[in-house]
Amino acid sequence: MKISPHWLRDFVDLPVDYTRLADELTLAGVAVEGISGEGDSTVFEMEITTNRPDAMNHYGVAREVSALYDLPLKPIEPKLPPSQGKSDVTIDIQEPELCPRFTAREIRGVTVTDSPAIVANRLLLLDQRPISNAVDATNYVLWESGKPTHVFDLDLLEGRRLVIRKAQDGETLKTLDGVERKLSTDDLVVADGKKPVGLAGVMGGFDTMITERTKNILIESAWWDPVTVRRMSKRHGIHTDASHRFERGADFESTVVSTNRVAELILASGAGTLVGNVIDVIARQLDLAPVELDLREVHRILGEKLSTLEISRILTRLGFTVLPGGEDTYLVHIPSWRLDIEREIDIIEELARLHGYDKFPNTLPAYSGEVRELPEAHKDARLRSSLLALGYNETISLTFISKEDARRFSAAAELDLANPLSDEASVMRTSMVPSMLNMLAYNLNRGSNDVRLFESGNVFEASDSKSLELKRICIGATGSAVEGGVHQAARPLTFFDLKGDIETLLAPFNQWTLYYDTQLDDVKIADYYHPGRSALAIMDRMIVAQFGQIHLHPDVAAARKLRQDVFVAEIYLDRLYQHDLRQVRYEALPRFPAVERDFSFVFDDGVEFEKIHQSVTALAVAELRSFVPVEIFRGDKVSAGKYSILMRARLQSSEHTLRDDEVAQWAGQIAKALEGLGGVQRA
Repeated sequence: MKISPHWLRDFVDLPVDYTRLADELTLAGVAVEGISGEGDSTVFEMEITTNRPDAMNHYGVAREVSALYDLPLKPIEPKLPPSQGKSDVTIDIQEPELCPRFTAREIRGVTVTDSPAIVANRLLLLDQRPISNAVDATNYVLWESGKPTHVFDLDLLEGRRLVIRKAQDGETLKTLDGVERKLSTDDLVVADGKKPVGLAGVMGGFDTMITERTKNILIESAWWDPVTVRRMSKRHGIHTDASHRFERGADFESTVVSTNRVAELILASGAGTLVGNVIDVIARQLDLAPVELDLREVHRILGEKLSTLEISRILTRLGFTVLPGGEDTYLVHIPSWRLDIEREIDIIEELARLHGYDKFPNTLPAYSGEVRELPEAHKDARLRSSLLALGYNETISLTFISKEDARRFSAAAELDLANPLSDEASVMRTSMVPSMLNMLAYNLNRGSNDVRLFESGNVFEASDSKSLELKRICIGATGSAVEGGVHQAARPLTFFDLKGDIETLLAPFNQWTLYYDTQLDDVKIADYYHPGRSALAIMDRMIVAQFGQIHLHPDVAAARKLRQDVFVAEIYLDRLYQHDLRQVRYEALPRFPAVERDFSFVFDDGVEFEKIHQSVTALAVAELRSFVPVEIFRGDKVSAGKYSILMRARLQSSEHTLRDDEVAQWAGQIAKALEGLGGVQRA
């Protein structure tokens, strides 16, 4: 939002130049992101956090300046002429929970014309287009004090009354933007005697707007329930300066002064007569509970003992009322515009930022114990360094996904968000795969064909009345495993490249058994993986990862514009971390030579090498150092449904040179085990 420092001078005498003011406001938590213009035309581009609607205006920023430099803040005190007669306008609040206060004021005989130069120029400085003196008065007050107000053409209000009620199904309202909107009972409206004339807290109605023919005006200022305004704004697709403030919490006590300020501006530019007193209907009170402030807690958290004079000065300048409590305590009454202050720690934060974060000495908190590193820190670091060494880049994504993706990529019960950003981010993620696919697609659709990414994070599952937070690593890869060049052709990434990376990541962990299969008991690999190019990593009878080529439904692939093979792995860290990292130990090089023996067998396609390896390992030959496949061959003289495989056993003793009879005995045992799997040895 834009703020004019020259306008701030209406309320506080600035003791510094605008550049220094911008720096010191930023240090105090009211950030100035940029400065444009010069002299009286200087404009601050400010970043006000969403919990501070009180600072989204010039008077609110001036209050911060007052506290920052310990200067008096001039109050906004509208000066109005004596009113004539009595207004016959009536206000009827039928929804006190949603509109606890509604204030109005009547002016007759107004001339609708251009605004005075000071009003028009200040609005133009903030990129606000001047319209007329009556409408500009409401915009001016919005940017001056932060309170949205509205003006009606009183002669167009049926029955000279306003009713705050729920809309009826089927009612329509043409808003100021010229759009006719269909209303429902979920909408809160301001209505006259017959019809809706405004969408409460969001936008006024077209049929009662101010025009050059307007003579009699009704000014209104109200307090609206933030949740109701937010839902209506989202439902109708309208976001206005008024709704932006109302949905964050407006000042309950500002309705009268803002109404009078609008009246003052209109009367100063368009003449007219003030009729009757202000009409202020309070359906229920909104009181903020006082907060007890313990000086010992201030010292404990800030690390510095602020004087009672400094504490009282800061809080009083910000509008708080500070009363003595018990020993070393104050009772702090919260001003009506600070809805973000609820607890003692909130007040301590106000003290810290206005005292100056840079003024606190750098000290370590007192601690009587010892510093201990989290037990999983070494494991996290090991996996991360291995992934980086394998050529993967680390990414971070939102922890929200769509309900459709949650159900497609996980069987877990999802956790719905109460107020989602959009339908595409409506639940906490139950799987990291959707986000990984989105990131791969983002790179592929921007010309990066060889992509390797990984993300470490949490997934969330609903379990009875609780929620589970489980740690995961998701890996994504697509493109070439080997880049093409002068000396070699490019080779696309395959399932076995990803499997090799998984083996590298799991190797440092202690385990009795580690093998790869497509099923463990009744648990199968997820159906979004290609059935012939995927596997489960099973460590000590526990699934610690699943990986493979994504077998996407055409609709999913089309939505993400994925036009090449994509490989993904999911590592379940909550299970993997039940295993410790291997201790690095010295092992002397063998003194005696190794002996290798080759075995050529034909197997049915249903016999996987994992079964072959397990059957050979089960022989428990102590001298067997490795048993690996060397070549696989299909076709020609090998029957359909079968394959020929050449395997190599490496035997070695740490005590003596192996004799031929020993090697022959072990080779015979291996051949017999392979025949037991249905293998036929080739000559």
